[in-house]
Amino acid sequence: MTQKRITDDLHILMTVLPTRIVEAVKKANNSDNLLEIILDLGRQPIARFVSGEVILSEEEIKRIDIDFVVSHIGEFDADNRAGLERTLHRISAIRNRHSVIVGLTCRVGRAVYGTIDIIQDLVESGKSILLLGKPGIGKTTMLRESARILAETKRVIIVDTSNEIGGDGDVPHPAVGKARRMQVATPSLQHEVMIEAVENHNPEVIIIDEIGRELEAMAARTIAERGVQLVATAHGRTMENLLLNPTLSDLIGGIESVTLSDEEARRRGTQKTVLERRSPPTFDVLVELQDRDRVAIHPDVAEVVDTIVRGYPVTPEIRWRDAKDEIHVEKPVKAAGTKGMVQGTRRAYQGSGDSKKGDQPQPYVTNRQRPEVSFEPESYDPLPQRVISQRNPNRVIRIYPYGVARNRMQQATARLGVPAMIAKDIDDADIVLTLRAYYRSRQQPIMDAEARGVPIYVLRANTINQIEQSLAEVFNLPSDSVTANYDDVARQTESAIQAVVNGQKWVDLPPANSTVRKIQHEMARQAELVSHSYGKDPNRRVRIFRE
Repeated sequence: MTQKRITDDLHILMTVLPTRIVEAVKKANNSDNLLEIILDLGRQPIARFVSGEVILSEEEIKRIDIDFVVSHIGEFDADNRAGLERTLHRISAIRNRHSVIVGLTCRVGRAVYGTIDIIQDLVESGKSILLLGKPGIGKTTMLRESARILAETKRVIIVDTSNEIGGDGDVPHPAVGKARRMQVATPSLQHEVMIEAVENHNPEVIIIDEIGRELEAMAARTIAERGVQLVATAHGRTMENLLLNPTLSDLIGGIESVTLSDEEARRRGTQKTVLERRSPPTFDVLVELQDRDRVAIHPDVAEVVDTIVRGYPVTPEIRWRDAKDEIHVEKPVKAAGTKGMVQGTRRAYQGSGDSKKGDQPQPYVTNRQRPEVSFEPESYDPLPQRVISQRNPNRVIRIYPYGVARNRMQQATARLGVPAMIAKDIDDADIVLTLRAYYRSRQQPIMDAEARGVPIYVLRANTINQIEQSLAEVFNLPSDSVTANYDDVARQTESAIQAVVNGQKWVDLPPANSTVRKIQHEMARQAELVSHSYGKDPNRRVRIFRE
């Protein structure tokens, strides 16, 4: 493991500051944690450290102080940034509307050797990597170190828009090693320099700091498609931030609304209009810098974006460095497979014509075992699958809704408060929930699930009520957990009836399942009032009014 070594050239920065500011910084005696010095006209000078801010002097900054600093540094570029020759320090200016400088931010630049250890395996893998994180967390430092490491074995070009990676002046800072540096005249031309670097200098790796414009995102895609490795930073803290940024979302593939066919919508159990990833991502790996010594890694950006747009949780790989400079890796736990699943409860199928009027149709469960499929003796469990919550109450059951609306499934799960989650793939499911029509037609995924011994719960209707009854069966819930509290229902309905009797035109009751709505209709009838149901499940509700 490489021992961390820091080079900051702080003494060079001190030579361009007024004497009283330099003395105040030395008096603070915390130069290792100094981030930047703020000099605003008419205000007290401030030093910003990792742990907070310190006022350097009670005396306000005067015009002579600003002029002193400006006269000792290079010219400001179009982005109002200047630097010091062969250092990593950056001085940024704030101007008034007459273009006169009224404030300066003197940022301390440090070359920290060894910071790349935490993701060095990714950097050397040849995959394109995008770094995200809040300002000042160390993105550029890690980028600079990546350039130095890669330049030992590959041809590396740095597109240095603000001279933050290679420092100010014509000669790059030693911290970038053998990497070559191309400077950018104005920030708006960064995308042109990126393409020029590929066309003219035959690089194997291109390092870019601060991709922030659409043209730069398009140039990055062009470079990646030519087979050149990219290591870059972008504005944003997390992948979700980037995905919602219309300018930069293309870096990770972007998202768009697409319309599915009826068959595909039924297979997915979703609406016909869904979000999908628009194109392959420019970057293969995304690294979120959560702290200076802690990162979250998404090793497959395409898969993560697909997971996010489909509404599933994403668990990144976490790496951190402890006080002894040892690196720890916490990999996400993948869901276990379904091999050797126990058999589910068998129920006789009864057609809808056998049920009496007013009876609630019950879902049934099956898992016909094909003759040619055999199970290992140790995987057999005589207990039914529906009491799984009693055997292991903390276990989360993965349910795959085949042809069943996923949004209704999520609402039913939340309403009952059961430990269930929707499986991304039928192969990952502990149980399968489907409709009678699909089960009767012997769809291939259902047949395959049965062959593996996965319980199949069959619904007669794609409604919240039916889904809740199936979940109650799976988790062995008492019957009063499936429907609402009838005392509360009665109180709500009585209040609505009383409001109508007192002169109100109508009252809408909260959405409820069919069992609760029957009670509400009956109470309205007994009060000699009229009631009708409106809307579709799960938002179907009863309205009570006079004739």
